[in-house]
Amino acid sequence: MVAASLYRKKPRKGIEDGRTAIIDIGSNSIRLVVYDGPVRIPSILFNEKVMAGLGRGLVRDGALDAEATDRALTALSRFQRLAAQMGVADVRTVATAAVREASNGAEFVGRIESLGLAVELLSGEDEAKMAGYGVLAGIPDADGIVGDLGGGSLELIRVGQGEVHERLSFPLGVLRVAAIRDKGPKALERVINEAIGESGWEGRGQGLPFYLVGGSWRSLARLEMHLSGFPLPIIHNYRMPAEAPQRLIRSLAHLDKARLREVSGLSQPRIPTLGHAAALLAALVRHLGSSGLVVSAYGLREGLLHASLPPEVQAQDPLICATREEGVRQGRFPEHGDLLDRWMAPLFESETAADARLRHATCLLADVGWRAHPEFRAERGLETALHGNWVGVDAQGRAKMAHALFRSFGGTGISPVVAQLLAAADISQAERWGLAMRLGQRLSGGVAEPLETSALSLDREAVTLTLRQADAALYGESVERRHKTLAAAFDLKAGFAVAG
Repeated sequence: MVAASLYRKKPRKGIEDGRTAIIDIGSNSIRLVVYDGPVRIPSILFNEKVMAGLGRGLVRDGALDAEATDRALTALSRFQRLAAQMGVADVRTVATAAVREASNGAEFVGRIESLGLAVELLSGEDEAKMAGYGVLAGIPDADGIVGDLGGGSLELIRVGQGEVHERLSFPLGVLRVAAIRDKGPKALERVINEAIGESGWEGRGQGLPFYLVGGSWRSLARLEMHLSGFPLPIIHNYRMPAEAPQRLIRSLAHLDKARLREVSGLSQPRIPTLGHAAALLAALVRHLGSSGLVVSAYGLREGLLHASLPPEVQAQDPLICATREEGVRQGRFPEHGDLLDRWMAPLFESETAADARLRHATCLLADVGWRAHPEFRAERGLETALHGNWVGVDAQGRAKMAHALFRSFGGTGISPVVAQLLAAADISQAERWGLAMRLGQRLSGGVAEPLETSALSLDREAVTLTLRQADAALYGESVERRHKTLAAAFDLKAGFAVAG
């Protein structure tokens, strides 16, 4: 075990001071991630992983393997130099279970620090807490149990109402699961029975989702996406039924490595451990009573960033922050998206808060297509919503935003991806958003005053646009045409009124 005195918290600079980086020394992999952009939801500028396998030696004899540590130090030396050359203001280096528990962990930490990297050795509880914060950073309304599977340990964390609650750490990392299963077909079940039973977590997740964190479980989700033909290969917020792990166990029994290598996005070094990860997940879902599975692309590293933010920044909506930033970066008129959303909101007063949030995010992207060739603006809008680097939104939410942007830029028909992801009622709703945006963009020309001084209203007979007398001339032929198209989407007439 590494001496407790080695644990230290590095004083943090505010991440608004510039680029930040986290070097994560895990039991299976070592990764450098460099972040830049808005503090609430920074973008990944650079991401590199080395599968050093530090935890393999730990499973064998309680010590970090010499070959693995040499490989790790080579990677860390490169990471330290890259971060310096990228102008990173703050590099935070953290180590987890393998280094924490190894008999030669202290020696390894000393060798890392000789490279100029100050190491924070996270306790199991700290590791769990940061994984919970990571899920909340990317899925703010998460309410359930987070499971963070590393090479050396498994953390379980209860999250809800934007907070991290109880958490536990078990020596059940994917590398250790392999050794346990080698002892017999029932060995893993016995270990989990004992671990969950003694912890008091049996049935703790009854009726709640189980949030998956860690590369091994993300790889399982990639495989499930492939096998189910899911049309949008974005892992974050991907949802699976509770029985998915059992299906994956059966599938893995019949898939050889050649077939697995064909799966897009599947990490090749993780293929040998997929069966162990699936067996552990199936047992946990059964013992916890989970209602379903939700994948989080955010975990420990993002949790470290999120926990360092002031509470008022943590409380910001990551989807709104990210779409606003993108709208400012690609659009012509700052704050136009917020104004457009307020202008068209009277047409959608009966919508849920969740739909109103998606509509707001869509409006913030309302001008992202203007740089594209006119013939391809609709495709630009569709692609931006479907494939943008958004969190806090699932595949169906992306599809609604995408169809609305597609229609707002003049697209016709329905994208096959949208058609697979959305029910007919959701497609109609997104179409109305898009046509309202399209009307607002043409009426205003993208500037504020026409939207600030006009009003949309809805009654049983008509969608009415009211302009002040001085602006009546804005109601030209193209505006009238778009107004009628919007009204028809509501099965109503287009009404026009002049005030004052």
